[in-house]
Amino acid sequence: MLVKTAEFVISAVKPAQYPEDALPEIALAGRSNVGKSSLINCLIRRKNLARTSSKPGKTQTINFYRINEALYFADVPGYGFAKVPKSVRAAWGKMMETYLSKRDWLKAVIQVVDLRHPPTNDDYNMYQYLKHYGIPTIVVATKADKISRGQWQKHLKVIREGLELQKGDSLIVFSSETGQGRDDVWSEITRLIEEMEEEPTT
Repeated sequence: MLVKTAEFVISAVKPAQYPEDALPEIALAGRSNVGKSSLINCLIRRKNLARTSSKPGKTQTINFYRINEALYFADVPGYGFAKVPKSVRAAWGKMMETYLSKRDWLKAVIQVVDLRHPPTNDDYNMYQYLKHYGIPTIVVATKADKISRGQWQKHLKVIREGLELQKGDSLIVFSSETGQGRDDVWSEITRLIEEMEEEPTT
């Protein structure tokens, strides 16, 4: 996809703050510091629209980015390890559950995992949670530039088995450093949005 415009819109903590222009939304979920912000920046070809940090737990709100006046990326707080109090993590969990389970305009979730490592329990639980709610999921395995291409399929197999990936959900090798997988992710986003727009309403 050719991204002509991309802008940060709002950091939201409750539904009243969510955008109201009824555009399709693609959420990004993943462990703290797995590279969600870098993924967003790579997809939109901007260096610093989504702020990156080496400190886990930096994203503490749902950050909405409007792309081409046509869709939103919704970056939710990282799950798993984060150097924040348990009470704060609990609040994040409640905020994420409200958004993921009740947001009408949410069309799919990009779940970001690290290609180099087996999925954690948190990764597994997040994927199973998304399947429980019937949310289409694109699993993106980042940091592909950190291991040799010949090892990719071996690591992808571990991820498929570790998440118990369901038929129909995509698993894409990605690197924000090289751009590997960028077009594949955009193709999946476009396909999912188009499919949902074609579904008859009841």
